Formats: sequence, C-alpha cells, structure tokens
Amino acid sequence: MADGVEVLSVHEAVGIASSYVGEIPTLVVNGEVSGFRGPNRRSGHCYFSLKDSESSMDAIVWRGVYESSGVVLKDGLQVQMTGSFSVYKNSGRLSFVAKRLEVAGEGALRQKVAELARKLEREGLMDVSRKRPVPKFCSRIVVVTSLSGSVIDDVKRTLARRNPLVRIQVAGCMVQGPGAERTIIRALGIAAAAKPDAILLVRGGGSFEDLMTFNDEALARAVAACSVPVVTGIGHEPDTSICDMVSDMRCSTPTAAAEAVAPSIDMLERTINERAGRLRKVARDSMGALSDGNQMMGERMARAFSVSFARHEAYVDSLASRKCLSTPLWMVQNRQDQLNQTEDRLHAALPRGLAAKAAEVDSSARRLRGVSGWLLEPFRSIVARSAGTLDALSPLEVLSRGYSISKGPDGRVLSSIDSVERGDSLSVVLADGEIRATVNGKTSK
Repeated sequence: MADGVEVLSVHEAVGIASSYVGEIPTLVVNGEVSGFRGPNRRSGHCYFSLKDSESSMDAIVWRGVYESSGVVLKDGLQVQMTGSFSVYKNSGRLSFVAKRLEVAGEGALRQKVAELARKLEREGLMDVSRKRPVPKFCSRIVVVTSLSGSVIDDVKRTLARRNPLVRIQVAGCMVQGPGAERTIIRALGIAAAAKPDAILLVRGGGSFEDLMTFNDEALARAVAACSVPVVTGIGHEPDTSICDMVSDMRCSTPTAAAEAVAPSIDMLERTINERAGRLRKVARDSMGALSDGNQMMGERMARAFSVSFARHEAYVDSLASRKCLSTPLWMVQNRQDQLNQTEDRLHAALPRGLAAKAAEVDSSARRLRGVSGWLLEPFRSIVARSAGTLDALSPLEVLSRGYSISKGPDGRVLSSIDSVERGDSLSVVLADGEIRATVNGKTSK
C-alpha cells in the first residue's frame, strides 16, 4: 500500500484495463489503412493502423475475416471495420479487432447487390441448366460496349490475332453513369436482332461503384432473357457482377471473353490435322478389318455352299432311287394289284358275313318270340280292365238302358229347360237312333 492506494503488478494492471475495455460495445469505424503489414506468411493475419485526420489506432484483422471479406488491404485504402477493442496482455497494447471488413462507402451497395443476387438465384436465373451453350467456333459475333474506350480496340485486336475469319459487329452503349443500364438493354436487343453466334458484353476495370451498372436488376433480366448466348467480360479477375452470374459464360476480362469465342487459327489447324490423321488411321484400320472380314466371310460362304450342294445332291440321288420316279407305271400297277387283292378278300368275306348276320337275326327272333308272351301278358289284363271301365261309362251303354240325350237347335246337349223355348226344334238321341221333336211346353220340377 502506498498512501492508501493498492500497488499492482503490471500484469494485474493490464488485466484490469482488459476487463474494462471488454465492456465497450461493438463499434463500426471508418478510417484509412496505414502501415499495413500482412497477411502474415504463417498465420495469415493482418496488422496495420487505422487513422483519420486527427487520430490513429492499432487494428487487427484475423485470417478468416480477411479471406471472407474479399477486400485487398493496402495503405491509403478507406475501409469500414466492425469490431471491438482488445488489450494484448503481453504488451498491454490496445488494438481494434475486426469482426467484419469492407471498403468504406461500398457496404450498403454490396448488401444491395447480394440481396439481388439471392433473389435472382431463387428464381433460377443462375442455374447452370438454364444457360445456353456458347458455340465453340463462332463465325459472327456482336460486341456490346462503349465505342469511346479502349476495350473495343482490345477485343478487335484479340479477334484479328486469333481468328481473322470471325466477323465482328458493334452495338455501342454507355457502360457507366446514369441511364447506362437502358442503353445496354437497347444494345442487347439490337445485337440479338442480328442473330449472331454469340454476344460479348464487355467493359474495362473500375471501382465497385463504376461497375454498379452491371448489378442492375433490369439489365440482369435482359441478359438472362436474351435469345442469343451472352458472354460477359466485365472488369478484372476479382470483379463479379450480377450480369456475370446470369450470363451464359463469364470471363475474367474483355480479352478473355474475345478469346473464349474465337479459337485461334493455329489451334484449329492443329485440331483439323489431328482429326484428319485419326480419320486416316481409322479408315485404314476399318478397311483392313473389312478386308479380313470379307475374306473370312468368303471362306465361310464357300464352305456353306459346299455343304448345301452336297446335301441337295444326296437328296436328289435319294429321289432318283425311288421306283415311283424311275418307273412311273409302277405306282399304277402296284395300286391295281392292291385293288385286285382287296376285291378277292371282299368276295370271300361277304358270304361269311351275311351267313353270320343271318344266324344272329334268327337267334334274336327266337329269343323275341320266347319272351313276347310273358312280356305282353300284363298289358293284356290292363287293356281288358280299361275296356270294361270305358263300356260302363260310355253314353251308349246308358242309352241302352232306356235313357236318351236331348240336343237343342244349336246341337248342344240340353241340361236345363231354360235352354229352349216353345216351338224350338229338338233332337232326341236313343240307343238305336234319333227322334226329331218340337217343344210344345215346359214344366219345372
């Protein structure tokens, strides 16, 4: 203790400072990079000072944060860092440690571009399956770019050097500034109407703000909807715009885009010579194989014909040995002999057959006569009883006992006196004849 104040070691003092510094919330700081050292060869971390016109502070960007930011740090670059203060206990040095790093002024723009990229990706405009293949050998292309810059000259020189056979047309437009998007969309329409093999949409390098023209949503949709394959070469290698993402082929630079659609004459010549050599070799091999195959086929055909001729010759010889072919009348004579033999067998068999059948008929007749008496006896008694019953029930039998049958004028048998009237003619049937009578009166019982 010194005058009532606790004496601390350096380590303890640094620890207290670190605890207080740790309570400072996350900050977003803009400043200029100065004294940049990094990335470290072993760790990949970056160390520098972040300053403005009045102050300076140590700053650290860890390897993972630096690689994910896409920013290339260098002295004099204005950056925006999101992070917090930290005290390094070994040296007691206060440093600002970045959790996020971006170029100052580009943060909002980059966020806007990222949101648009996600939107178009969800709609499928960046799908590889949607993109059209760019012809390997383009004979005619249209370049969409500014007519005042050096880009169009670079493209023309590249195409003239690699393949002077490629015909070039240019659709001029603005490539940055207000209204540039509309001029590019119009130029794309003019280029597509010419129906070339491909369209080159190119411009030179520039800042992120300069390239914002190619992050426009309407322009990106026009590129995706173009009826002709679009090859983009916008900016330099690290630059990637929304138009690059939706185009059919993205190249790092305008020169690379020109090279992509115009294979060099030397390469074409080598390719043609190589293919011609392969064709000659294939033709020789094919002709040799066909020759060998034809020879083998000829040998097989000769053997097959020999076997076939031998088989047919044997068949013809077997036919020639048949009597029906060597002596045609033999068949008639043979059939005549068979008919004569059949006739003799019939003459001998018919009397025997008839005699056997006659004996069978006589035997059957005797058996029928023997059984007919007792077979018919029951039926005779039944018929006699039935005849007696019929006689007893016969009207004629009744008439023989003195009864008669009266019939009216219509010939029907009378069963009631109500069926006739006075003066009607009647017919009275007796056992031995019929009497004609007239009704003179009726008496009821």
